[in-house]
Amino acid sequence: MPDFASPWIAAWFWITLAIGLVWLRRHLQVNRGGKEHVLSEQDAQTVDQSGGGADSNGWPSLSVVVAAKDEEQNIARCIDGLLAQDYPRLQVIIANDRSRDRTPQIIDDYARRDPRLTAVHVRELPAGWFGKNNAMREAMQQATGELLCFSDADCAYDSPLLLRAAVSFARREGIEFLSVLPRLEANSLWEKVIQPVAGAIMVFWFPPQKVNDPRCREAYANGAFMLMTRRAYEAIGGHEYAKATLNEDMHMARQAKRVGVRLQVLQSAGLYRVRMYTGLKQIWRGWTRIFYGCFGTLPRLLASVIMLSIFSVSPYVALLASPLIGGSGVWLAAAAAFAIVSQQSILMRFYALTGNAPGWALTYPVGATVCLGMTLNAMTRLTGKTTNWRGTAYAGGAQVKTT
Repeated sequence: MPDFASPWIAAWFWITLAIGLVWLRRHLQVNRGGKEHVLSEQDAQTVDQSGGGADSNGWPSLSVVVAAKDEEQNIARCIDGLLAQDYPRLQVIIANDRSRDRTPQIIDDYARRDPRLTAVHVRELPAGWFGKNNAMREAMQQATGELLCFSDADCAYDSPLLLRAAVSFARREGIEFLSVLPRLEANSLWEKVIQPVAGAIMVFWFPPQKVNDPRCREAYANGAFMLMTRRAYEAIGGHEYAKATLNEDMHMARQAKRVGVRLQVLQSAGLYRVRMYTGLKQIWRGWTRIFYGCFGTLPRLLASVIMLSIFSVSPYVALLASPLIGGSGVWLAAAAAFAIVSQQSILMRFYALTGNAPGWALTYPVGATVCLGMTLNAMTRLTGKTTNWRGTAYAGGAQVKTT
């Protein structure tokens, strides 16, 4: 047994050693996650016998609804990908949410050329509504599909079989609310450093195995792709239910579980991707909003701060501090090295599974520190601090500010 100079150094050693064991245990979680179904183009080949086959009469009509605000850089790519979908009964509705750039002209140009696309222009934001939710509500007035799919303007649909695959899987498995997760594009340095860490935090709090279990309360959905039956949408209460929330996807997912709608979340085999944010400022503001909207309470936000501080950052602090505490430092350094190696071993697997180069796991302590700061920033929203998002001010990050 090591001989420690003081009880607090002994406690620090044992806690750091335990952190390493916890990280090793997560290999079992990754192994279980690897057995989960991943949506691929092969799912589109599956014929749903209850629907009468894979011809145009065998597929339910589908309305894809996208809200776009100041998206002139992304909207053409989004529309091109949707109109290229190999789905026979498709309606695409793009809701221009008070854009101040060329977004409305781009949408109108597509609508004139392709009758499958309907352009909706939102002129004003009613009090009590968040912009995206109101745009979706107005677009839904034009939706005729038996199935509804809600997506985002910054999505790139790389496979023309995405919609067929999602609809086929949902019908085969009896899923009423299916959220397909995108591959997160990370092109800049800060994206590569922060995005995987932020995604890992979401997986920690909302593991797919629990989200997909109707007996568990955990609920999660990603607004980049939410496919649901019209019955499910109405049972949830539509976007009216989440009208004053910044993370309508999470609120709709939670409500779905409450009312008995069968919810499932799936990874996809690179069928589509999204570049959420670019620079550090956008990343900071965007993930602060997501953390606030997804966790929403002081206990959960505080638990996230503690988790990041202890499990993610503290092994590196212990390693750096070990030379400063005398002879006992060698034992603390050994425990810290064990925890860091254990952490990196699982992170490299996780980064690879999410489409990131495993080597970027080495930047994890930097990303975790930034995520810790964003989580602390999200806690300030609980005090009613105003959030500005896409040109509109919201008090406390949720309720539209009246002016």
